[in-house]
Amino acid sequence: MSLQQALERARANGTGGADEAFAAFEEWALEERGLQLYPAQEEAVLGITLGSNVILATPTGTGKSLVAIGAHFIALVEGRRTVYTAPIKALVSEKFFDLVEVFGAERVGMITGDSSINSDAPILCCTAEILANLAIRDKNVDNPETGGITQVIMDEFHYYADPDRGWAWQVPLLLMHDAQFLLMSATLGDVTELASDLSDATGRDTALVTGVERPVPLSFSYEVAPAHEVVEQLIADRETPAYLVHFNQSHAVEQAQALASIKIVDRAGRDEIAAAIGEFRFSTGFGNTLSRLVRSGIGVHHAGMLPRYRRLVEQLAQRGLLRVICGTDTLGVGINVPIRTVVITALTKFDGEKMRRLSAREFHQISGRAGRAGYDTEGDVIALAPEHEIENAKAVAKAAAKASAGTGGKKAKPAKKKSAPQGFVAWSEQTFEKLISSEPEPLVSRMRVTHAMVLGVIGRGEEWEGEALNTMQMLFFDSHEPRAAQFAHARTALSIFRTLRNGGIVEIHEDERGQRLLRLTVELQANFALNQPLSPFALAAIELLDPESESYPLDVISIIEATLENPRAIVRAQEHRARGEAVAAMKAEGIEYEERMELLEAITYPQPLKELLDEAFHEYVKEVPWARDYELRPKSIVRDMVERAFGFRDLVSFYQLGRAEGGVLRYLSDAYRAIERTVPEQAKNPALEELIDWLGELVRQVDSSLIDEWNELANPDPEAHRATTAGGIDLAPPARSVLTNERAFGVMLRNALFRRVQAAAFERYAELAELDGPHGFGEQRWRDALAGYYTEYDEIRTDTDARAAALLEIDRSADAQAAGVWKFRQVLLDPAGDRDWAIEGVIDLEATEAEGEPAVRVQRVGPLTGE
Repeated sequence: MSLQQALERARANGTGGADEAFAAFEEWALEERGLQLYPAQEEAVLGITLGSNVILATPTGTGKSLVAIGAHFIALVEGRRTVYTAPIKALVSEKFFDLVEVFGAERVGMITGDSSINSDAPILCCTAEILANLAIRDKNVDNPETGGITQVIMDEFHYYADPDRGWAWQVPLLLMHDAQFLLMSATLGDVTELASDLSDATGRDTALVTGVERPVPLSFSYEVAPAHEVVEQLIADRETPAYLVHFNQSHAVEQAQALASIKIVDRAGRDEIAAAIGEFRFSTGFGNTLSRLVRSGIGVHHAGMLPRYRRLVEQLAQRGLLRVICGTDTLGVGINVPIRTVVITALTKFDGEKMRRLSAREFHQISGRAGRAGYDTEGDVIALAPEHEIENAKAVAKAAAKASAGTGGKKAKPAKKKSAPQGFVAWSEQTFEKLISSEPEPLVSRMRVTHAMVLGVIGRGEEWEGEALNTMQMLFFDSHEPRAAQFAHARTALSIFRTLRNGGIVEIHEDERGQRLLRLTVELQANFALNQPLSPFALAAIELLDPESESYPLDVISIIEATLENPRAIVRAQEHRARGEAVAAMKAEGIEYEERMELLEAITYPQPLKELLDEAFHEYVKEVPWARDYELRPKSIVRDMVERAFGFRDLVSFYQLGRAEGGVLRYLSDAYRAIERTVPEQAKNPALEELIDWLGELVRQVDSSLIDEWNELANPDPEAHRATTAGGIDLAPPARSVLTNERAFGVMLRNALFRRVQAAAFERYAELAELDGPHGFGEQRWRDALAGYYTEYDEIRTDTDARAAALLEIDRSADAQAAGVWKFRQVLLDPAGDRDWAIEGVIDLEATEAEGEPAVRVQRVGPLTGE
């Protein structure tokens, strides 16, 4: 019996009462899923059935997802709308497809901020920020007579305490008074006060389902031994897969490489891994490292990796092929990777400001990954002692061994103990035991006030001033903030209101009864606070540019880049590089140290159009005050790539971003999407369209998963999704040919060749050797060739004219293709305009397909022969 059939049967039985609904769901779970409800699941679903709010704070592996399905089912039986929220879009998307499978496509919708599908469906999937925005802006969101939402399921509810996003998890609790809530997490801590407040706000009882035993119990131990010894013992005792948790990406990679000397899997295991990997394409750099590791049964997993690499590790682990994974604590939300043992390499972490010990919530979140339901009878959590403690223990053991062996009458020397490093935040076995016994800390309120929030309340429609005031009072004085913070938020809101009123954005007038009414004088854009909120500013700024200017395409890109978040790793690397080059130049000029240091403070990463953008933004916020909630961030990353003629690998290599290439790709993907979606068609000239094509193809060739994910979010296809995920996703899907998009490939090729032109112009022979040396055209050949050029001309031009498409000739003749190549000639633009020197060679088509970028093979640099 499908759940859809169960739904119809429950509705058909009289009024579809609570008993019938619960019985139908319980029968479906047993018949279709083969699951007898755990007592905690039964208690939670019964609570929902009886109309109560439920806070489900049970350990990982206790079936909270099934309870959520039960809640949706009960709501549908009663003819109500229900919403599922989660912290990340990927989890929202995955839940959308799961619910479509269970309830049918016509009953499930999704809003992500990027797109909306079937948004009036009785089951809606969205992020917490979307739901908070709906609650603020729609005063009827909790009114069943207008089709409002009357049941809310909030997964991973511990995000309520997240410093940046926690406000969104609290707003629905404060404003959706007619809704029934199901709040779920494994690490909530004491929620009795929250439960009491929720009951007061909604008028419903709130059931606490807590204190449940894990179906797979955990065993805890503290090891004064290095990681490789612990891993060897786990393998010997068959207590793998093991996940070694680090709080630094570099440490995770270094640990994985150190473990490569251990025999993790046997020959048969390595053969099985190789067969599973198949033709999966590993890029140079970290890709080569990961390829070697996974073939040895060792995975690496952290946010700085390319998504396809993380997915590869996850899928190999799901197939039971990896015995050890070294990663960060990011292996959590929405990722189903079977782990037998969790090894925590440190009980401290850097939180962005300082080193500190793990909180109980963080510890239990990490520990909860251990133990596989259906596979293991127990899971193990091991904490490693600090490195100096391990070394001291070894020294003591060594000294004791010498003493027991005898010293010829001499007194044995005591072991010399090593001190902890300066500034080290210590932990010990007592720290570990305290974390084990401690409950997760109580959730801390993270309310904040923004222009968007104030405008959202006022923008509900022309309403009585007191009604808007009451709503704002609920947001701040019913929140769980300390009293002083509540008053501070109210003062901030009042200040924002005055700004809006003084700017003419909000008007106050009286109706015929003398009541004061508020109304907006502008129309709010849909979801203006959610997705690229400064996109309207970008549109206005583009109108300030001269479309006839040669720099117009790059200037448009700079405007869009200024509306994106700063990718910290990239801009830090750019600043470091810029300062290094400046120091070298200042030393060459003989500038003294003190003056150099003073001048260095003014040097930062490139920020094109900064003055123009700052001035334009200053004027813009006068008319659009909610934009003050956001910061304009001029930067040059995509533009830098174009100007330097870089591909993805070039950028990563030049700025030494190998361990952050996932973040680099994420930024380039965001930039591509923002440029492609934000810039109107009438503002795109052929040169800009070429660059947009190039950027999109570059992202796809490096890793198409982010663009594929966005396309799926915008146009979800349950049938295609089901076909793709049936039996596990193919680890090596066929790569899209880089030659398919001729316009994008043309830009890639011009960039690849122009990079050589630039290097030749500035006589960067080491760079030229790095590019062409592996294929036979090394540094000396470049020196010899350019020596002839520089006897005739003083320079090689690198301006806009030097990049002209007319200077590049491509021979795609049948004879060339038969040889598996395209022939090229890149003419050098000399100061006299003779155009009689060129770089000549071929594009290796097979290598181009394999590498996802032009495989240039330089064969000759010299004067044109007239052929």
